[in-house]
This record gives sequence, C-alpha cells and structure tokens, in this order.
Amino acid sequence: MSVPVKRLTVLYDAQCPLCVHLRHWLLRQRQLIPLDLVPAASQEALRRFPHLDHRATLKEITVVGDAGQVYRSTAAWIVCLWALAEYRSKAHWLATPAGMPFARVTVLAAAKWREALAPGGGRGCEDGRCEIPDAPH
Repeated sequence: MSVPVKRLTVLYDAQCPLCVHLRHWLLRQRQLIPLDLVPAASQEALRRFPHLDHRATLKEITVVGDAGQVYRSTAAWIVCLWALAEYRSKAHWLATPAGMPFARVTVLAAAKWREALAPGGGRGCEDGRCEIPDAPH
C-alpha cells in the first residue's frame, strides 16, 4: 500500500549559485505539497535524516518525503515539479516514458551549468559566498 505524500524536504547545495536560485524559485511558486528547503549536509539535514548519505546529497538533488520516500536526481526534480500547482501536469508527463528523456536532459544540463559555476570552473563562489547567477527570472 502506498502512503500519500503530505510534505517534501528538498536538500539543496547552499554553496551552489544555481541551487540557491532554484531554491528561491521553488519558494515563489504555489505549492500543492509543502516544500521544506534545507541545505544539504547541514546540521538540520543531519538531524532530520541521520541515515542518508549526506555527501551524496551535495552531489545531486535529493528530496525526502514525509513517509521516508527518497528521490534523487531526475526523480527529485520531477517530484519537486509535482508539488507545484502550475507544474503538476508537466511532472506527470515528465514521469512517462515519453517525457523522461526530457527530464534527464534537463538534469544533465543543470549539472553541467552547476559544474561551470563551481569554484575553479568559471564564475563560482568566492569567499564561501554564492550569488545567484545572472539569468532571466
């Protein structure tokens, strides 16, 4: 029997400009399922989810459901969209065999952009502070 999801926790890399930008974007959206956005590998993340591999949560987006469901990478992006009023139908389509390649490409593109923004890989975080990249809002 599946348990309905009532709340999701999104673990994001607080040192990544793209991740911080997406955090702010998620918070501006109308949520059908409440999203808690918690920095990955933070004391709060460690307290909430002691059994997670917290180093892995810094490498790829991880979303945890209130009943212990764990979504990573492409599935995590899809479940974030599913939680949003304006994007639920898009999330349903992205989860299909026809939509999954588009979801994977989007996640890979985001990973490449994130890598380019990382310290030493272009415009990264200086002095441990990350700014939201110049991008259309």
